[in-house]
Amino acid sequence: MPIHIASRRRSAATLVTEFPGARIIDVTSKADEPWVRLSPFYPHGGIPVPLTAGVTAQSVEGIWQALKVFESAGTDPAKLDVTGMTGLKRTVRRYGPVLGHRDGLYGEGLLPYETARRRIYLPAYRWVLEHRTAGLVEDLRGLAGEQDVVLLDYTTNGDVADLATPLSHAALVRLHILGRWPEEMS
Repeated sequence: MPIHIASRRRSAATLVTEFPGARIIDVTSKADEPWVRLSPFYPHGGIPVPLTAGVTAQSVEGIWQALKVFESAGTDPAKLDVTGMTGLKRTVRRYGPVLGHRDGLYGEGLLPYETARRRIYLPAYRWVLEHRTAGLVEDLRGLAGEQDVVLLDYTTNGDVADLATPLSHAALVRLHILGRWPEEMS
């Protein structure tokens, strides 16, 4: 199935040259409807917060940011309720170095980065793909059966273990469609 991942920062002309005849689809928070719904920033609502029974969030990014712990700031449960696609990020510039992600909203331990990806981000984003955007995933599968598809994201890293660059949700969409979802940890 010809699904490629490319940087949204590349020019349209470069993308057309590299992927002639391909359907190019932006899946970032800047995308048009309906594809913007694949962004982890999109406020679908009702997303179960991993490692936190009975608690839900508006967006995957809200979960990721809420459970992040910094040198000078703990978790921020308010991020779970953000219904827009802005005001979610919590940065090292403001809070100092990231110490890890809390192992659930009420957990006492901190998860290292790769473990947090596998125990928090992957399950939350997979849930969205299966329960909130399943129709879009099927549309992409159908399009890829007809022509090459290029999914645009700000990063292109699809390797959960590669901690040098942020994980690409577009790459995760591709892996989901191909039936090659990365290993999660319970």
